Amino acid sequence: MDSSIIVSIITGIATIVTVIINTRASNKDMTHKLDTQQAVFETKLDSLTSEVREHNNFARRMPVVEEKITNLTHRVEVVERENQRKNSEAH
Repeated sequence: MDSSIIVSIITGIATIVTVIINTRASNKDMTHKLDTQQAVFETKLDSLTSEVREHNNFARRMPVVEEKITNLTHRVEVVERENQRKNSEAH
């Protein structure tokens, strides 16, 4: 065999091995980045889920609070009318 063919074969094999090694390293790096991004995404999703639950709890309780405020407002109005009536009778 001619020495130039042997050198070409060795160079080709070395190139293929280098490409395989670089591809594996790149895949490993990409997998690490994806795992990190997935962890960040899951953390953010958990945080948002917690905020949504908090909001839903608030939204469920708000009508109850509004009803209580309405009742208290009505009671205050009744007391004020009674005080006005008493004050007008006293004069």
